[in-house]
Amino acid sequence: MLDDLRELVLCESFSADHAAVARSAEAVAALGTRLLGTEPETIVIDGVTHLRWRFGAPSVLLVGHHDTVWPMGSLQDHPWSLADGIARGPGVLDMKAGLVQLFHALAALPSPDGVCVLVNGDEEVGSPTSRQLIEESARDAVAAFVLEAAVDDTGALKIARKGTSRYEVVVHGRAAHAGQEPHKGINAAVEAAHQVLAIAGLGVATGAADASGSLLGPATVTPTLVSAGSSRNTVPALARVSVDVRVPTPAAQDRVDELVRGLTARTPGARLEVLGGGQRPPMEPESSAELFALASRIAAELGQEPLRGLAVGGASDGNYTAAAGCPTLDGLGAVGGGAHADTEHVEVARMVPRTRLLAQLIARTRQRPDRVSGGR
Repeated sequence: MLDDLRELVLCESFSADHAAVARSAEAVAALGTRLLGTEPETIVIDGVTHLRWRFGAPSVLLVGHHDTVWPMGSLQDHPWSLADGIARGPGVLDMKAGLVQLFHALAALPSPDGVCVLVNGDEEVGSPTSRQLIEESARDAVAAFVLEAAVDDTGALKIARKGTSRYEVVVHGRAAHAGQEPHKGINAAVEAAHQVLAIAGLGVATGAADASGSLLGPATVTPTLVSAGSSRNTVPALARVSVDVRVPTPAAQDRVDELVRGLTARTPGARLEVLGGGQRPPMEPESSAELFALASRIAAELGQEPLRGLAVGGASDGNYTAAAGCPTLDGLGAVGGGAHADTEHVEVARMVPRTRLLAQLIARTRQRPDRVSGGR
């Protein structure tokens, strides 16, 4: 497993570099073909390479991704290393170790029949080209297991995830000479400042009522990137405010959308344009309840430590499978920490136990699909 992990980490796969993602897909395909005995379908959509294996009439969906957030050349400063039971390298936790565990778990079973494996190449940017593939596969399955990393080094599974929306509020003003005729301009930067404050208050407007009884907590609406102007001596004619939204329920997602689109300009003459909208729907706790209970029983039978389940604010492709009506359990991948950061790492000793847990989950679920109902 460590040899396979090293091979994948050394093949860089920055989401924005489609050629690199294609090379990574070849490496993942070679690994899957060697362990499963069957070559995948290679599906290229808008230049992004995805892989899919289907064995018989699939009832269990295994979901992973092979792209990473790490720019090309990151291996120079963050080389692959293995020391003191810790593996490091770009994407080692998110989620190349998860892919290794996925293939070894499936290879450990007498047969892969009844399983669909979907490994996409654009998860880190929201899965824009693979979303339809994911949802189509989920509709035909009784369970989806997502190989994203566990919650840090706790090993906790992810039993619920907030949904996400992304917006860009564009402020249109009017340029003028900042020294000679500032009064003739309409300052888009000043209007953007008003909008940053207004946007920051939208999370409060959705309120705790949206999170009543929810493990996921309230909606959050956060202004992030802000830009304005073209030169130091010009009244800015254009400004942009990026907005990150996390929601616990579909109703909260709709409410935030209404509030963002209802923003109004405060500066006379300024005009607002709202771009973007909802991305991933929430993965609500009900979608994972029965699968988490099954996983907990299996872990006990295997003599593993008791499983914990946590709700998290980050989104994954598990949001899509759950919204498609497929019971979904996430965070079944590697245990470690530092995803997307300099400290990204995997605890090697926990790879095999997690692989055994996944293998048993697959076996039990495909044998008794009538016992899994979840979000259907």
